[in-house]
This record gives sequence, C-alpha cells and structure tokens, in this order.
Amino acid sequence: MRGDIADRAATRLAEGAPLHSTLDVTDPADWLALDAGGREVAWYGLQAPPGWECSAPLPADLAQLGESRLALALCHRDGRIRQEAVRQSVRYPGLLPLVVVRCADWVGPVREHARRLLCEALNVDTALELAPLILRVGRRDRGAFGVDVLGQILRQASHAQLAVLFDDPDRIVRRFAYRLAVEGGLLRPADLARAAARDQDTVVQDLCATAALTALVDEDAYEDVLPPLLSTRNPRVRSAGVTALRRAGRSQQAELFLSDRSALVRACARYVVRQLGGDPAAWYRERCTAPADPELPPGAVIGLAECGNRPDAGLLRPLLVHPASGVRARAVAGLRELDCADVKQLQPLLDDPAARVVRETVAALLPSAEALPADRLLQRTGPERPHHVRVGAFRLLDARGGIVALRAAVGLLDDPDVKLRTRAAQSVQRWHPSPDERYGDAEVGELLDRSRHLFNDHMLRRRKWEAGVDS
Repeated sequence: MRGDIADRAATRLAEGAPLHSTLDVTDPADWLALDAGGREVAWYGLQAPPGWECSAPLPADLAQLGESRLALALCHRDGRIRQEAVRQSVRYPGLLPLVVVRCADWVGPVREHARRLLCEALNVDTALELAPLILRVGRRDRGAFGVDVLGQILRQASHAQLAVLFDDPDRIVRRFAYRLAVEGGLLRPADLARAAARDQDTVVQDLCATAALTALVDEDAYEDVLPPLLSTRNPRVRSAGVTALRRAGRSQQAELFLSDRSALVRACARYVVRQLGGDPAAWYRERCTAPADPELPPGAVIGLAECGNRPDAGLLRPLLVHPASGVRARAVAGLRELDCADVKQLQPLLDDPAARVVRETVAALLPSAEALPADRLLQRTGPERPHHVRVGAFRLLDARGGIVALRAAVGLLDDPDVKLRTRAAQSVQRWHPSPDERYGDAEVGELLDRSRHLFNDHMLRRRKWEAGVDS
C-alpha cells in the first residue's frame, strides 16, 4: 500500500468504513502502511477539546469508538492515546495486527500493554495468521519480543499447521518456519530434501539440505533423499548431494558431476572422486582429447582448467573451433584460467555468433587490450554488427584509454542502441588523458566539445586543461 493510498484508507476509517473493505487485512504491508498513514489523518473526534493540555486527562471518547476509528487511535501520534487504544482493543480481535505493531512501540507503557495483550491473545491459529506481520515487525528495534513469543507458540504446532508457512512469499517467514520444523523434527529427511530442491532462498536450501543429510542413519534412507538433491537446478543443493555420495558409499556416482555446469558442484565431485582414489584431471583430459566430439560437455572443458596445468592448454586450443558455443566459451575461459590466452588466436572469436563466446573472449583479452589493432575494434562497433560484438569491441576500446577510447565513445553517443549509448556516455564522463598521449591534441578538444552536454562547464574546462587544450 503506497503512502497516498494509506492516507486515503486512514481517512476512510476515520469516517467509519469497515476495516476489511479499507485494506487487505491478510497483508502485513497494509497494516504497516496504515500505521504510518494513520499519523497524518484528520482526527475526527479524537482531537483533545479546546484548552486540553498535555498534562490533562485523555479524551473520554475512546471507550465509545468503533473498530475502524479505534484502529486509527492505535496509530495516533500521541503515545497516551495509543496506550488507551491498546487497552480498548481487547473488544475487537480484528485489531490484533495493530497490537503486534505496538509491541515494538517506542513508548515504553504502550509497548508493555501491547505485549501483555499479545501474550494473552496468541494461540497456534492466530500465531499462524500473524506470523508474517510479527516477523516483519521483528526486524525493527524492540521487535524481538514478538518473534520470541511467536516461536514459543508455534513450537506447539503440528507439521500440518506449520506447513502453511512453508510457501509464504516472504523468505523470512519460510526461514522461520523451516527452522522450527527442523528443531521439532517435524519433517522427514525426504521432505527436507524436496524443500531444499524447491525453495529459491539460499538459507532455506542450506538449512533443509543439511538437516536432511544429518538426519540420515542408514544407507537405505539415501534412496529417498539423494535423488531430489542431485536433480535440482540449484547448485548449492546439488553440491550437498554430491558430497553426501561418499558418506552413502556411492562415490563412483560423483564422476557424473565432474562436468557439471556449476563450479561448486564440480569441485565437490572432484573431492569425492579423489577420496575414492580417482584422478579428476585424467578424467578431464580423456574427455577433451576428441575436439570434434559433439557430445563434449562444456563443464569438462573448464573442469580441466580448474584442476589441470599449463600444458593442458594444448588440449583446450583445438576446442576454440568446436561446433558447440558452450564448449568454445569454456575453452576461452579455460585458457584464461591457465594464463595461456593468446591474443592472435583469440582475436577471431570477437566476431563469434554466440554472445557468451564473445564475453569470455573480451574478458580474456582485456589485459592485452593495447595489443589489439584499434581500427579493427572500431570497425566492430559499427551499426551493422551484432549487438554483442559491438559491446565487446567497445569494452576493449574503453580499456585501452586515451584518445582511442574517447574517439570510440563519442562516436557512439548518438547510437540508436540505448545500452551502448549509455555505456559510451559513461566512458566519456570518466575519461582522462593517458600519460603517453600527445599533450595539446586538437582532436581531443573537438571530441570533448561534441560531448559537452555530458559535463558542466567546470568539469569540461578541467578535462581540457588536463589534455592541454584551450577552452
């Protein structure tokens, strides 16, 4: 709920509109927005009478307020009105979410009354409903109390009851629920493995995968746990499953993951294979000796570089012309990993039809950007070239610095490609003359004048002064 919508909702509540028609009572964000917007509403009937001073008694009408206007009183800017509203809120169970918010109130008496009321009202069912709000308020100063109470209540919940929180869109809620489930032993190892494979949050993945493997006591139980871990797309979970192969007495299966797409999984697989007495480097070399093999997995190519040595570059160079773009990209990355990237050999790959090959080639050539012919790179930035080729060539030109980089960047300031145009503008703004550039080069002044819209007057004069060009 945006601030302006929250303000309108607060105004409607002041006019007596029901809570459920004014905000989504199941959404924690709506309650928190109402709490913020309620401070700005026109306080019909809640203002102190004329002449009422801060030391005078509170207005006597809070006990007669209905649910909607009492909700606003719970959000009032005056702590004494909030305190009295907390006392009166016991009449309306629907206001318990605002009592949760007041449990983290900055005024001590308000906070203590709200906490006492929350402890009296909370049971497993209401705790499940309020868990997302309690955990969100728990991130605030003084918010830990509600989280502690929530944990105490939900430790009494069954697996079926707690399961409603496993699919909550807020990852903080899912983490909290799975921690309670693990502590209480509510989930079987197979359920934990499936949760680790399904959830997108890394904390939940690690928590559930570790708990699933820790809970196993015999080898037969691995039949239900390892398949979900090993088949998931998430590399963190997959690596946990690969490492567990050794404990399960199935180390030979780790060879299947030596060519995994994830570096983490490949490293775990190499560890398991070595513990079995195998040689991962020899395994990789055997796969890479057939450069025309269409079934060669890209992971085997980079895996050789990860555990091989410089002479293995001889096996990677023929793969630069492999028909599969993934293999070509990994071959370039492998040569860079082995510090065997040859400028002359890699330069043709700057025109590769696959963007990932060009990206890896540019990364390998960046340290040698000055050795590349500037005119050929400038040609590659032409509008007739594919986008990824143009971006790669410009990155190398920008890395060269000096007038070459400035010339290329200014030439792209009016390019129809928005991303390339933005890169070029950023390059011009951070440009400084190189120490080996000719001082006072008139072309520099001309290029800076063409890009004057990117600078204020002071910065433009400073750039020209650095280059020895008259303003």
